[in-house]
Amino acid sequence: MFKKILIANRGEIALRIIRTCKEMGIPTVAVYSTADKDSLHIRFADEAVCIGPAPSSESYLKMTNIIAAAEITGADAIHPGYGFLSENAKFSQICRDNGIKFIGATPEQIIAMGDKSNAKATMKKAGVPTIPGSDGLIDNIDEAIKLAKKIGYPVIIKATAGGGGRGMREIWKEEDFERHWEAAKSEAGAAFGNDGLYLEKFIEEPHHIEVQIAGDQYGKVCHLSERDCSIQRRHQKLIEETPSPFIDEEIRHKMGEAAKAAAQIINYEGVGTIEFLVDKHKNFYFMEMNTRIQVEHAITEEVIDRDLIKEQIKIAAGDPITGKDYYPTKHSMECRINAEDPYNNFRPNPGKIETLHKPGGHGVRVDTHIYAGYTIPPNYDSMIAKLIVTAQTRQECILKMERALGEFVIEGVQTTIPLHLQILADENFRKGNFTTAFMNDFKIK
Repeated sequence: MFKKILIANRGEIALRIIRTCKEMGIPTVAVYSTADKDSLHIRFADEAVCIGPAPSSESYLKMTNIIAAAEITGADAIHPGYGFLSENAKFSQICRDNGIKFIGATPEQIIAMGDKSNAKATMKKAGVPTIPGSDGLIDNIDEAIKLAKKIGYPVIIKATAGGGGRGMREIWKEEDFERHWEAAKSEAGAAFGNDGLYLEKFIEEPHHIEVQIAGDQYGKVCHLSERDCSIQRRHQKLIEETPSPFIDEEIRHKMGEAAKAAAQIINYEGVGTIEFLVDKHKNFYFMEMNTRIQVEHAITEEVIDRDLIKEQIKIAAGDPITGKDYYPTKHSMECRINAEDPYNNFRPNPGKIETLHKPGGHGVRVDTHIYAGYTIPPNYDSMIAKLIVTAQTRQECILKMERALGEFVIEGVQTTIPLHLQILADENFRKGNFTTAFMNDFKIK
């Protein structure tokens, strides 16, 4: 096992990893920017190193500073959490070159799945269903228009290096194609430094369902069932749950097997996620792979009673997995609590938290790094907490979540708690009758 683990992240996920390391008897090193000098992950780690000023480009994304912090503290492993450098092949390679274990995917695996057009070609080889569209990147707009006619409108343009909905455009008719193409190309180039685009058939009434997988260094792979992430705004997830209220046991099994095939073809090592779009007829298609732990991993932990961070660390240390597949025995749901104003176009609302009361009770979990008196910095993502509830049934879960949200008091900044309560009260949500378009026409009261 590792002698010391450096956590190359901040906030909730850094604190989450520190807790598991302490339970495993592994000393930890926190890194932080000057904006995070009062963060809880610094207080609870065994050591802490400042790695730069507030901008993430000068701190949490500064690979040389993080490697230096690992070397001066004697850390022999780095856990990247999610976001930042968690899916950066270059950083994974630098860790390898410096004799430090990257607790995540290998550089080769990140490269194989990081480029979406290459990932799609790999999935075809594995026999995993993929959305009809271009074979790789499209060189010019004339070629794209010709393909769109062939597969039929609506279609969607995607940036090969994309994420969070950037470089993505839906096109419903040919006369709109050129302006959307140019806009997507420009946005992708600005956001990712890569303006490569590919084209797919747009799946109408889609559900966003992902399958949690794990693979070890010896070629063994298993799946840990699915999560439904269809409640999202502008491709940013708001509420996740497991099991999905949409799919049945037959589809669950087929998706699990497809996810394992996807992981096996790249000899995946670690904990990751295969994301699918599922249409109204329950046909499912590979969308992308996340070669890291995800924000919503907690709900899977709750229904299978496994610590996924611990599993990540053990796999990275060379322990084999059993290869057993897991299926939910309960229902779990997560609401992402953001410091945003839902009544003002979700404008970020950083500032000082004057009062904090976290909900409790059986089946209630709060993953957060905030506390009363803490000042949320304006430099990073606005998620400040994850509220997770678990119960025997989905209906019990919804009632528990409503109760827990009602107890969750955060004063001093505006949050998305009122929005979550309105979503939970919606009749279609309660019936499980929703798609990724749910928030498009949702009126916030």
